[in-house]
Amino acid sequence: MKIYLDTCCLNRPYDDLSDNTVRLESEAVLAIIDICESGGWVFFSSDVLLDEILGITNIVKREKVLLLYHSATMHINLTDDIVTRAREFERFQIKPYDALQLSSAEIGGADVFLTTDRQLISAAGRSDVKIKVMNPLIWLTEVLYER
Repeated sequence: MKIYLDTCCLNRPYDDLSDNTVRLESEAVLAIIDICESGGWVFFSSDVLLDEILGITNIVKREKVLLLYHSATMHINLTDDIVTRAREFERFQIKPYDALQLSSAEIGGADVFLTTDRQLISAAGRSDVKIKVMNPLIWLTEVLYER
């Protein structure tokens, strides 16, 4: 399984965990990364993901998110094809950074794009994206249930 975790996912473990949904999503993200680190799945990173992470203004949070980011074993470099595809996604009201990450995942060969951004999941559902776009908690529950 080839997985792309977007910036929202990598930030989730450092969000306010007093909300049950946020806490469960955080645990799902960490479980997914743990499975990837043990060789069960492949975790993709990208130039776009790194750029967005480097833009996190809270230095402590940025360093923690970078630790998760560095667990990735495959990297997707930004290409003209990715930029062109991102522009197509933007027609579906997908924000530029989200569109670039989504197109990176799709063109880079990921099987699933995980995000905690409900608006992005909804917009991707209206688009012609060729990979699954899901919430990490829902996706992990489905994958583990199918075993």
